[in-house]
Amino acid sequence: MQTTSHILMIRPVNFSFNAETAVNNAFQSSASDDSTQGKALAEFEGFVKTLRDNGVEVTVVDDTPEPYTPDSIFPNNWVSFHQEGIVCLYPMYAVNRRLERKRGVLQQVEKRFRVDATIDLSPYEKDSLFLEGTGSMVLDRDHRIAYACLSPRTDRQVLEDFCIKMGYQPEVFLAVDRSNRRIYHTNVMMCVADRYVVICLDSLPESFQREHVEATIRSTGKEIIPISLDQMDHFAGNMLQVHNAHDEKLLVMSTQAYQSLDKDQIERLRSYNRIIHAPLTTIETNGGGSARCMMAEVHLPELALKQR
Repeated sequence: MQTTSHILMIRPVNFSFNAETAVNNAFQSSASDDSTQGKALAEFEGFVKTLRDNGVEVTVVDDTPEPYTPDSIFPNNWVSFHQEGIVCLYPMYAVNRRLERKRGVLQQVEKRFRVDATIDLSPYEKDSLFLEGTGSMVLDRDHRIAYACLSPRTDRQVLEDFCIKMGYQPEVFLAVDRSNRRIYHTNVMMCVADRYVVICLDSLPESFQREHVEATIRSTGKEIIPISLDQMDHFAGNMLQVHNAHDEKLLVMSTQAYQSLDKDQIERLRSYNRIIHAPLTTIETNGGGSARCMMAEVHLPELALKQR
C-alpha cells in the first residue's frame, strides 16, 4: 500500500545549522542562534499535534544529547520500514548524520511492529558511496518503482543494490536547481501519492530523461501535477501522502509549501485528498528539509496485542 497511518518522528534536542550537510544542500541557510533549538522544538510539537489531530498515529522518540546529531529531526534519511517486515538502514554523506542510527529508536518501533529482517547498506560509507533513504529515493510502493535523482548523496550503485534486495525498479535521472546545481535529495522535487505525482519537471534539464520519467509515471495511471522551480524552492515538492485511522487520505506539507501553490494546484490536490500543513520555517531554513523529511513512514506489520 502506498500510504501508511503510522509515522515515526524524532524530537530534537540539539537542532541547528549543520555545516557538514550544507556543502551540497542548497536549501539550507545559516540562521542558527541560541533560540534555534527552542523554535525548532515548538515547530516540531505543533507539527506532531497537527498530525495527531487529524487521526494520524505518530510515534515520537526523544533524541539524545550525545552523540551530537543536529539533523536527527529528519529520520527518513537513515531508515525506512517496509510491509514485508524489513527495515533498511542507509549510508549517510555527513559523518555526524551517521550517528543518527541509534538502536534505541528502532527498539521503540519494535515494541509495536514486527521486524523480520534488516538490510544494512551503511557499509557503503567506507567507499564514500551514499543513499539517504527516502530522501534520495521517492518510492512508488504499489508499483515497486524507486525514483532517484543522482547527487553526491545518491549513488547509482547503492540504489541498484537497494532495488535488487527490495524488488524495485530504479528510475534514475538528473535534476538541478535554478543555479544548475544538482538537487541533493529527490524528495524535495517530487512526491508520489496513490493516484498522482507532484513533480518539478522544470528541474530535469535532459529532455529525454524528462520524457522517460513522465512516461513512467503515466504507465502507473497516476496524474502528473507539475510544480515550478520557485515552488520547489518553497518545499512544495517535499510532501507526503498518509492516511488516518478512518482511512481518509491526507497530503501533509509545510505552511510555506502550501502558500506557494496556486488555486488550480490546490483544487487538483484536494480532489484526491485533504491537505494539512504546519509552519516549519526554522527547520526548513536551517535544516534544508521540510515536512516529508521529518516523517519516517512505518509500513511494518503490527504485532498482535499479546506480543506487545
